[in-house]
Amino acid sequence: MARPALRVDRSGEPLRLLHVHAHPDDESSKGAATTAKYVAEGVEVMVATCTGGERGSILNPAMDRPDVLANIAEIRKQEMDRAREILGIHQVWLGFVDSGLPEGDPLPPLPPGCFATVDLEVEVAALVRVIREFRPHVLTTYDERGGYPHPDHIRCHEISVAAFEQASDPEALREFGPVWQVQKLYYHLSGNRARFEALDAAMIARGGEPQYTEWLTRWPADLASRPYPVTRVPCAEYFPTRDHALLAHATQIDPEGHWFSVPLEVHQQAWPTEDYELVTSHVEVDLPEDDLFAGIAVSAAETAGTVRVS
Repeated sequence: MARPALRVDRSGEPLRLLHVHAHPDDESSKGAATTAKYVAEGVEVMVATCTGGERGSILNPAMDRPDVLANIAEIRKQEMDRAREILGIHQVWLGFVDSGLPEGDPLPPLPPGCFATVDLEVEVAALVRVIREFRPHVLTTYDERGGYPHPDHIRCHEISVAAFEQASDPEALREFGPVWQVQKLYYHLSGNRARFEALDAAMIARGGEPQYTEWLTRWPADLASRPYPVTRVPCAEYFPTRDHALLAHATQIDPEGHWFSVPLEVHQQAWPTEDYELVTSHVEVDLPEDDLFAGIAVSAAETAGTVRVS
């Protein structure tokens, strides 16, 4: 099958998308079908992974073995390599250490030197460097809750929002080269309630068992007022690629677990999009959107003779 025409901005530059994630596997569990769609359209996609996931629990019983536990940091890097190849992306490690998910009442202190405790300015600088080198048109990250209250996800939000601003500031971090203005900032909304309600309704309509009913009864009250997604990217045909990338993270994803409790075709029919909240835009937009590059992209034909492909 021929690849679609290269998507470009108004100056003829190929479009570039930067996802900022806390751990390896987050790039596959949040927005992976969107990623695959844009890669297929010729968009350059990079994932900046803040930590190595060294303190992540092994969530797949088949991988819960002493040899895996002893080499978890290296194994998670290998898993990321496989997911990167499946998605067709660039990927960079920011080099910080996983904070782990503290449990207990009261919660124990975070490990010294972990991502959530390192000087925020150091972490922001690492991401500004990536932004100025890659020059993305669009950046995605998590909301102020981190999507869920993991300390690394919350810190990922903090550094992403700060780096989005500082990358374009000529007075900030001059040692990292020319400034770059990212045009749009989005939050992932893969966990929006309406999606899970639709999946449960679709399962019931098929005569199956709903998978999220009990979980929805525990839906955090502070999420009730979050806006409905204003950007819904149609990408159902890339859900198989998403699932393939997820399975590459074998320590984290159980093929028999909750990630696959709803059949693929139900996902594709009941909720065929991945959803985002537009937070900041430096281009004119018309909401609701169905494209992260709305207001930025033009077709290659419109810029014939000016497209620069590196």
